[in-house]
Amino acid sequence: MMQRPFRPEEYSLKETTPHLGGAAAGDKLTTTYDLVEQMQYLYVRVVKAKELPSKDLTGSCDPYVEVKLGNYKGTTRHFEKKTNPEWNQVFAFSKERIQASVVEIIVKDKDFVKDDYIGRVMFDLNEVPKRVPPDSPLAPQWYRLEERNGHKVKGELMLAVWMGTQADEAFPEAWHSDAASIPGDGLASIRSKVYLTPKLWYLRVNVIEAQDLIPNDKTRFPEVYVKAMLGNQALRTRVSPGRTLNPMWNEDLMFVAAEPFEEHLILSVEDRIAPGKDDVIGRTVISLQHVARRLDHKLLNSQWYNLEKHVMVDGEQRKETKFSSRIHLRICLEGGYHVLDESTHYSSDLRPTAKQLWKHNIGVLELGILTAQGLLPMKTKDGRGTTDPYCVAKYGQKWVRTRTIIDSFTPKWNEQYTWEVHDPCTVITIGVFDNCHLNGGEKANGARDTRIGKVRIRLSTLETDRVYTHSYPLIVLTPAGVKKMGEVQLAVRFTCSSLLNMMTLYSQPLLPKMHYVHPLSVIQVDNLRRQATNIVSTRLSRAEPPLRKEIVEYMLDVDSHMWSMRKSKANFFRIMGVLSPLIAVARWFDQICHWRNPLTTILIHVLFVILVLYPELILPTIFLYLFLIGVWYYRWRSRQPPHMDTRLSHAETAHPDELDEEFDTFPTSRPPDIVRMRYDRLRSVAGRIQTVVGDLATQGERLQSLLSWRDPRATALFVTFCFIAAIVLYVTPFRVVVFLAGLYTLRHPRFRHKMPSVPLNFFRRLPARTDSML
Repeated sequence: MMQRPFRPEEYSLKETTPHLGGAAAGDKLTTTYDLVEQMQYLYVRVVKAKELPSKDLTGSCDPYVEVKLGNYKGTTRHFEKKTNPEWNQVFAFSKERIQASVVEIIVKDKDFVKDDYIGRVMFDLNEVPKRVPPDSPLAPQWYRLEERNGHKVKGELMLAVWMGTQADEAFPEAWHSDAASIPGDGLASIRSKVYLTPKLWYLRVNVIEAQDLIPNDKTRFPEVYVKAMLGNQALRTRVSPGRTLNPMWNEDLMFVAAEPFEEHLILSVEDRIAPGKDDVIGRTVISLQHVARRLDHKLLNSQWYNLEKHVMVDGEQRKETKFSSRIHLRICLEGGYHVLDESTHYSSDLRPTAKQLWKHNIGVLELGILTAQGLLPMKTKDGRGTTDPYCVAKYGQKWVRTRTIIDSFTPKWNEQYTWEVHDPCTVITIGVFDNCHLNGGEKANGARDTRIGKVRIRLSTLETDRVYTHSYPLIVLTPAGVKKMGEVQLAVRFTCSSLLNMMTLYSQPLLPKMHYVHPLSVIQVDNLRRQATNIVSTRLSRAEPPLRKEIVEYMLDVDSHMWSMRKSKANFFRIMGVLSPLIAVARWFDQICHWRNPLTTILIHVLFVILVLYPELILPTIFLYLFLIGVWYYRWRSRQPPHMDTRLSHAETAHPDELDEEFDTFPTSRPPDIVRMRYDRLRSVAGRIQTVVGDLATQGERLQSLLSWRDPRATALFVTFCFIAAIVLYVTPFRVVVFLAGLYTLRHPRFRHKMPSVPLNFFRRLPARTDSML
């Protein structure tokens, strides 16, 4: 089979012009949901009925209501033996699909053989009023039921019928005609929802020492260590160096804990009798509810905890009360750190855990999830390909999930969401998925919602108050190669409340203070992030409806550190892209030395002589040149937010064998055992190298973004600084500048701070091309 030629335009970003707000300028409709296209719905709220007649032989009535509009029919639940039932259910019919001129609301009596007709209420669609939020909801009214021939019958029905949009409060909980084929128990899984992730804390357990241990084997000195468990997290100290009954460790163990603190910290002191054989000397259980919370680096008081010993009596485990061993611990919940549950490259929130340390928000992010086009069939149903797509967006602690559009390759969601922004150097992630849990999908063996693709947008690359309407390619990498799954159309607006506050953020550290004062090791951060993502995915998968584990892991880039030849190649070429200007400058200098262009060489000689005679002009000239280059590049600044770049990721040129390696299981499934062990070790080491190479490329790309206007505010700050620096250095004697710079560099440690400097903070906040990496 011939491979389809690669066309880069397929994978590019396209600017679109959707009809946002859905109304003409000045119309009241534009004030609500102004980043999405307005979708019209006919709403029918069935509240209750009274004085219904009984139709069956028993003299009772089991009423329910059927709302009928053309081919679409929605029904309420039924009540047994009740003549005054209350339903309070809302039905929504999409105006696009309405082919009838009247809506019919029929009250029926549930029966074994055939349901009895009690009466109906009819409305002409031309007479139905329009409701525009923020107007109050339409008040329901009582309507007399009538026969098919128009005669009034006994019984009344309370209803409200109106035309509205998706901005209506009734929209999220309404029964939708689009989902008429879904059984009642599956309706919950197709509605739009907002999820909040649990509040995460780092738990620091400083194991200091133990006293008066009583080992089970008294013929030898124990080899003692402490094992700590919190939920499914288990850590242990090293074996105490002194083989004594009063061992000392002074080791820190770090865990991730989530509110509410349901799990207890279990510490056990164990004696290593032989390799693989340990004996529990004593244990203690600590409730996290009573653990102190620390906001800074000041030490909290340590505490002694009694160790309990369990003995076997007649095959039963019992607690021994007369036991004097104890352990010395310093335990605290760290509120000054940000608990990372996503990669720092794509982080959407960098605030510390403790709310007292939060700064005011600097703006608002609004996202309109409009439509998708050209989605591929993700599964087969009744012999044909079908897709039930929905979107998930994650920023900070708030996750949102749109409703599922049943059986559509061009779904229209038109849902709008808002987030508070505390830092512009953050990323929002939007993923598109196929719902595989409809029509009894819960019972299907190992059914998983399929990923269709995702988009990442860095807020600092967006201009303030501008509405970005683009169609983003949805790209996934499969063992067969890169594949475009369709496109998703979004509308994004970042509104800033105070430009000054946002500009000052560029001089602040990216992470909270504790990350610099008491830094965690790289291995610690990796392990803690794995635990945090595990907690978040477990909690969200227990919500109703669940946000499943595979969705959360894909959104949080859980496997981003796994080895891949393709990623390593891409990172290598990123570094080459950063170094290429330096190579070009070296070649240009070589040409000058060889007099390839005599006029240029003479001019360089003149400039060189001037700078030698007047060395104070060197620095201002450099800054002036940087200022002029920055202004020159302004016209070529990017006008589009970043998107997944297949060429940058080397996805289209990956060799099939490389893709086979990338999609291989971990550990590898390739025999024999020795090759597997060596292969996995190589992948593990190479994964770390890949991360380092990527970090180097990131630093170089940040240097490039100083003048590229990728982050307009950062480049504006830098260009302004260059201009001011050029002027100051022109009027300040060069010797004075060198003298002050030398004194500052050689300053005493007392005048140095542990916190990073303002230029370093500014540099770390600059965007790199990691946002566009697949």
